[in-house]
Amino acid sequence: MLFWVICAILAAVAAGLLIVPLWRAQEDEAEARTDIAIYKDQLAEVDRDLARGVLDPTEAERAKVEISRRLLAADKAQGTATGTASKPVTLTLTVVIMAAMVGGGLWLYNRLGAPGYPDLPRNARLAAGDEMRANRVSQAEAEAEAAKLDLPKVDAPAEYLAMVQQLRDIVPTRPEDQQGWALLARHEAALGNYAAAAEAQAKLVTLQGDSAELQDIELLADLLVGAAAGFVSPEAEAVARHALDLDADSLAGRYYMGLLYAQTDRPDVAFRLWRDLTESGIDDPHVTWAREQVMDAAQLAGIEYTLPEAPGMALPGPSAADVAAASEMSAGDQGAMIQGMVQRLSDRLATEGGTPEEWARLINALGVLGDTDRAAAIWQEAQQVYAGNDAALATIAAAAASASASASAGIGQ
Repeated sequence: MLFWVICAILAAVAAGLLIVPLWRAQEDEAEARTDIAIYKDQLAEVDRDLARGVLDPTEAERAKVEISRRLLAADKAQGTATGTASKPVTLTLTVVIMAAMVGGGLWLYNRLGAPGYPDLPRNARLAAGDEMRANRVSQAEAEAEAAKLDLPKVDAPAEYLAMVQQLRDIVPTRPEDQQGWALLARHEAALGNYAAAAEAQAKLVTLQGDSAELQDIELLADLLVGAAAGFVSPEAEAVARHALDLDADSLAGRYYMGLLYAQTDRPDVAFRLWRDLTESGIDDPHVTWAREQVMDAAQLAGIEYTLPEAPGMALPGPSAADVAAASEMSAGDQGAMIQGMVQRLSDRLATEGGTPEEWARLINALGVLGDTDRAAAIWQEAQQVYAGNDAALATIAAAAASASASASAGIGQ
């Protein structure tokens, strides 16, 4: 309450600085009129004294000259104040200025400011962000919260479900079988069971030890964050840092570290990490996800930023005429246009095939559009197309792992 009182007082003082000259002009004009009347009376008094013989003609003339000089000065002062508004108008202006300065200022702060918040100096904000990162929920707790969300389920054929169940039964009996854990991780991810997929992938990475490849580490990060519905847990952070230790330019590592800072009230750090991705010119799902969020991070960090053009996309790019037409479309028409572009990519992959990155982009696009069932179906088809190509499947699995979580809020923030 004290804050609002201080704001109101400051606004009133500012308004007063504008109002005082209005009333001062009124006072100056009234004073000038009074002086003119006095000087006119003095001239008449001199004439009377001259008629009575109290003053001789020379003294009377000198007195008239001096009084006339003062009269001219008073008349000039009144002429300067002639443009002054009348008292009713001045009173109206006073009320308007007070309302604009006090009421308008309070309304503007209520709309654009943060009423009710305590002082947030920079050091306090940094400390709060550190505390948020230190006190995050664990991966297990985040997965438990994610399980409560009503996420769509993958509708897979019975034969496929039976095959996956066989993997679940057999792979644990062969704990040293890296290929078995890799297969189980990919197929659990295909079914949307990201927690189980992350567990299998973690076992694979553990078995690989120091020889674990970057793509396996990055896939584990994808699965952990997917299992937590988009939340970067301490465990996911450790995996992302591991990826960055292997390669300082790891796209997944930089994206998830940026996401971590975005979720813990450090949009400035998130922006720096994501900006490098958006300006890399690399066509990758992590770059796409960074592009979708970097502008929000820039705005929260108070940074003016223009998003660069996206790298080459497999989605058929709109022409200049298409862009011009889209700017005049309704939200529904724009959505239909995007759906059409996605459908054309889907048709081309089905008839002509494509690169793993193109399959990943299609799955990611469907996830962004909320069509997670179709994204899962495309993932299953991609597994058949790239059977035996672990590198390609890892690229596509990363998109599948995040498709169902792309519209979910972070857990445990």
